[in-house]
Amino acid sequence: MSAASLDALQKRLGHRFSDAGLLQRALTHRSFGADHNERLEFLGDAVLSLAVSSLLFERFAGSDEGDLTRIRAHLVREDSLYKLALGLGFPQVLRMSEGEARGGGAQRPSILADAMEAVIGASFIDGGYEAARELVKRILGEQIQGSASASEHWGKDAKTALQEWLQARRMSVPTYTITETRGQAHAQTFRVECAVPALSLASSGEGRSRRAAEQDAARRMLDDLIARDKS
Repeated sequence: MSAASLDALQKRLGHRFSDAGLLQRALTHRSFGADHNERLEFLGDAVLSLAVSSLLFERFAGSDEGDLTRIRAHLVREDSLYKLALGLGFPQVLRMSEGEARGGGAQRPSILADAMEAVIGASFIDGGYEAARELVKRILGEQIQGSASASEHWGKDAKTALQEWLQARRMSVPTYTITETRGQAHAQTFRVECAVPALSLASSGEGRSRRAAEQDAARRMLDDLIARDKS
């Protein structure tokens, strides 16, 4: 990873690391070597949860614990962190083995989400809680500000919430189709497409069961529809 790449990423993050080695470790997958990011990920998970909780507590003064918990769960879930990491250009700076890279590891949602948590953990070690909180505020601020209109959907079963959203607009329910099944019978991964014919839209989701994959695809579709509504 070049110094120029690290410098550009720090500018996008809005945090200048006093120890650039921390950032480099946060972007290192375990397949690359022993000095990987899993401990930083563990720390970053806790720091992210605290920072988001604090920001939501300030943003939604009239909301109860249940509402705040649902919004936080949406903001810190794997897919949300994956999208943040993509937007910040993580695939171009992640360090991993050649085999992992050839297998598409730099685009894998779980790896990118873990790296996002690790970077937050690294910023905590580098600059303390306030520095980490400001980083979280910069990268998630827009989503937090726009959470109020979407929060009613996040506490529900994704397929139910999507169906209700469509029916409220007099549209037909979505269809779900298995497009891929990977792995051994005892440890399969399913890929499902959720299609909304009325809007000519489709989204894909993955899970360890067909139901989990359908829920993931429905959540992605609902997120897209809500974002389109706000734009």
